[in-house]
Amino acid sequence: MAFDGTWKIERSENYEKFMEALGVGMMKRKLGAHDNLKITIQQNGDKFSVKESSNFRNIDIEFTLGVSFDYSLADGTETSGIWNLEGSKLVGTFTRKDNGKVLKATREVVGDELIQTYVYEGVESKRFFKR
Repeated sequence: MAFDGTWKIERSENYEKFMEALGVGMMKRKLGAHDNLKITIQQNGDKFSVKESSNFRNIDIEFTLGVSFDYSLADGTETSGIWNLEGSKLVGTFTRKDNGKVLKATREVVGDELIQTYVYEGVESKRFFKR
């Protein structure tokens, strides 16, 4: 599966602005910009197992494509959402439990990179990972 493997953050675009739009405070934004995030993804058919480890937290997430689940962002914001596969992209739609606003996320493998794109309140950010 294209997503399988361990991916380490290489660079980000507009990530601090994205975190600001989410309402993350300045100190957490500064720390979050240098989180050394590592993501390990294992896919088995429609089921995914994702391990996220960073300077701030380690979390295991399991989800099935098309099935809603709860997820807590690194800053503690609670969401509920769903991942779907659209072509070769994982496309996620998550609704914040505190204000009902929607966070969109995509994951796609392009060449030797995993690119995660987030959009919230019109602010887009990209994070680039390498195996």
